[in-house]
Amino acid sequence: MDCALTANNMTTLLYIILGTTIVSLGSLVGVVTLGMNQKFLDRILLGMIGLSSGALLGVAFIHMIPEGIKLMDPEKFCLIILITIIVYLIVEKLLHWHHCHTCGNDHKHTLGYMNLVGDSVHNFIDGLVIASAFIVSPALGLSTIVAIAMHEIPQEIGDFGVLLYSGFTKRRAIFFNLMVSATAILGGIVGWAVSSRTDQLNLYLIPIAVGGFIYIALSDIVPELRKEDSIKNFFGGLILLVGGIIMMFFLRD
Repeated sequence: MDCALTANNMTTLLYIILGTTIVSLGSLVGVVTLGMNQKFLDRILLGMIGLSSGALLGVAFIHMIPEGIKLMDPEKFCLIILITIIVYLIVEKLLHWHHCHTCGNDHKHTLGYMNLVGDSVHNFIDGLVIASAFIVSPALGLSTIVAIAMHEIPQEIGDFGVLLYSGFTKRRAIFFNLMVSATAILGGIVGWAVSSRTDQLNLYLIPIAVGGFIYIALSDIVPELRKEDSIKNFFGGLILLVGGIIMMFFLRD
């Protein structure tokens, strides 16, 4: 039985490393946009954000919440989700204030390095979430990877642009983006190692991930759709949002 358990753990670790590596390679997507027309890029970004936001909402409501309330008291589970959303709002506001202060003093390099630090923490947490999802079930892990990877595409385009704006050369921007993205792999391994010894991390990471996914999805897509004057673009983004949710529906167990 111990051998079977060890083999199962190693298989889960392999899934986690493979999944976090795929997510990490998403950092290269910024390079693809270098030759794109800015107007065209702005147009497709709304669609990307809509699709990725739908995927995040789908994995949160269709996959994670049903699984999470099986493992934890529903009231406690929902409370952690609400606290996570509030914490995300506070952290985002603090970062916004710091960005404004940095830009006001024209410290472009500081902005770039600060973006890298923030992205490192974000990717590390993504790795922990992916590990937690795979430990619950391979199907939940797969749907979580798809949702996170889709969200990483528009985010990495923005991050790559910030590094170039901050004075990084294209080569350095690619290198640092890859290094920062690799923290997702580290987060996945740490999450697996801790969860193999205690299930407490796994229990709390799921509602934290749900709160984060809901906040990120709604704060990404809702402001963009609300300020969209074109009915065509509005419904295009909305359709892709629903499409992301439907995709997660079909990826369920």
